[in-house]
Amino acid sequence: QVQLVESGGGLVQAGGSLRLSCAASERAVSTYAMGWFRQAPGKEREFVAAIRWSGSIAYYADSVKGRFTISRDNGKDTVTLQMNSLKPEDTAVYYCAADRLGSGSYYSPMGYDYWGQGTQVTVSS
Repeated sequence: QVQLVESGGGLVQAGGSLRLSCAASERAVSTYAMGWFRQAPGKEREFVAAIRWSGSIAYYADSVKGRFTISRDNGKDTVTLQMNSLKPEDTAVYYCAADRLGSGSYYSPMGYDYWGQGTQVTVSS
């Protein structure tokens, strides 16, 4: 059972930046596609960004494109989400996820097999 642990959340003013990290408990994660999702109160979990195992291709939700950057370090079994120009509507719990089975469904929560506990991001106006 792979464990994913997110860190880096917090409170930031609009226009500020945060850097989220996701640490995996097993080296096997280096062969999985990884994703970030978020969930605001009363809303469904939504896709934010994903990256293929090689790190060569990344995918982004339109709402974060140009502001967020996903990257990975397979040598350290970590995935990072750099968030710039944050907006109040980015406020949510952010979750890291791993696609062990290679579903290729990067944009859907159903495409991921392992999830972290989440980290809160709050952007004040």
